[in-house]
Amino acid sequence: MKKRFMFLSIILLLTAGGLTTYGQLYNTGVGARAGWFSGLTVKHFMAEGRAFEGILATRWNGFVVTGLYEYQRGFPDVNNLEWFVGGGAHIGFWETGRVPGHREATSIFGLDLIIGVEYTFDEIPFSASLDWKPAFNILGATNWWGDTVALSIRYTFR
Repeated sequence: MKKRFMFLSIILLLTAGGLTTYGQLYNTGVGARAGWFSGLTVKHFMAEGRAFEGILATRWNGFVVTGLYEYQRGFPDVNNLEWFVGGGAHIGFWETGRVPGHREATSIFGLDLIIGVEYTFDEIPFSASLDWKPAFNILGATNWWGDTVALSIRYTFR
């Protein structure tokens, strides 16, 4: 309970505090995501400071499609470095069971949160982000997944 309170407090401080400078650095980014759930990522800014991110990731001989709505802002006095926070949902399937020959494909659906930082390079059309994306499966293999830290590298279209 203390961890959840701390996480929500950080989100509220970031969104309500003085960290609100913004200048959109790119329109769309397409790239790779490396972590426990590795795959592809697309991030598109729909309005200033508001983005949609789609993730297609693999794990346990299956895949998961995630859609996230993100709020993104810059840090004062630090060029091209921004923080973001958001939420969304995922759907997919993977294998359950640890014994070979006794595994079953399980469909899943759940909710996701995301918090992270992103740096957009001036000299080259790329951005790099590091995030934590905890998720909770509501249907299928119901469970809490807090191990989803990932590094994303995207080619950016300005």
